[in-house]
Amino acid sequence: MADTTFTAVASAPVNLATTVTARDMSFTLDEPLELGGTNTGMNPVEALLGALGACKCIVVRAFSRAQGINLNDVSVECSGTLDPDGFLGKNPAAKIGFSAIHTTFHIDADNTPEEIEAFLEFVETHCPVQDTLSNPASSTHELALPVRA
Repeated sequence: MADTTFTAVASAPVNLATTVTARDMSFTLDEPLELGGTNTGMNPVEALLGALGACKCIVVRAFSRAQGINLNDVSVECSGTLDPDGFLGKNPAAKIGFSAIHTTFHIDADNTPEEIEAFLEFVETHCPVQDTLSNPASSTHELALPVRA
């Protein structure tokens, strides 16, 4: 299969509340009141944790049968440790992003704990979001200025 490009557009015309659109869907990201936002949505790092958990759920569901897992239910809890003083510029020694991320899988399956644990090793190595976090993609940027008459 050829490479596929996915695109999302984020726009914050007034305050920190940001609308993110991909394909024909959108959601709002914001910051909590104590970080200067209006608390109208998850903040970006919470959304990142949600994307990681959702991706792992999708991999579990997509591959469980082929991997011999008799899955009844799955949920994935992701938590991350972050010092906001890093991105706020209050502590130049603080890491800007997460210093640690932990995943807890809640798996209900008709398999042994050993079989499920072996399957989770497969999940961890086949989750695109986990791979992107563990092996960062190259990143570039450009500036597109508005055309003024």
